[in-house]
Amino acid sequence: MTKVLIVEDQALVRGAISALLQLEEGLEVIGQAEDGVQALEMIKAEQPDLVLSDIEMPNMTGLELVEKIRQDYPAVKTAIMTTFSRAGYIRRAIEAGVGGFILKEAPSDSLLAAIQQIMQGKTVIDPELALSALGDNDPLTDKERKALRLAGEGLKTSEIAGKLFLSEGTVRNYLSEAIAKLNASNRIDAARIAKQKGWL
Repeated sequence: MTKVLIVEDQALVRGAISALLQLEEGLEVIGQAEDGVQALEMIKAEQPDLVLSDIEMPNMTGLELVEKIRQDYPAVKTAIMTTFSRAGYIRRAIEAGVGGFILKEAPSDSLLAAIQQIMQGKTVIDPELALSALGDNDPLTDKERKALRLAGEGLKTSEIAGKLFLSEGTVRNYLSEAIAKLNASNRIDAARIAKQKGWL
């Protein structure tokens, strides 16, 4: 059973999210807090597995809360849920080690799927949001770009290695780096994002 603490200053939104999560098998909402200060008291008392927090709240923001949780309760996983996709917010959330950055407009299925992935130790941030946090500077090296372009065309690692005169291990490294930089789920996803941005 995954114990979840919801942190949100709007009572109606807090109640709606809580009601949604309570319906899901394997999730238990152990508390609701209206700001980061109250949340920290509840974390100490209730020991949740996951803290799902808004960003803009009085007394202590969601980002400050995530930073504090990482420092004092490293075992507790965190996710930010917000209507704001501002690049600065996303960058700070990523730097604070947040497990997920979820937009409130996302369908409920996306939220539940994100929680599941976060609890498995994955980071769930919409690729486009992550890229906006990086700014529009192309983060790829020339070799990563070439490997990604070929991967996007459907070539296997061995075929890419042959075309670029590299070892398969080196190609895998380049593709892994590109996937990580673009916060993509796989090489095809990474190629799609890079193509949309005009980087391939």
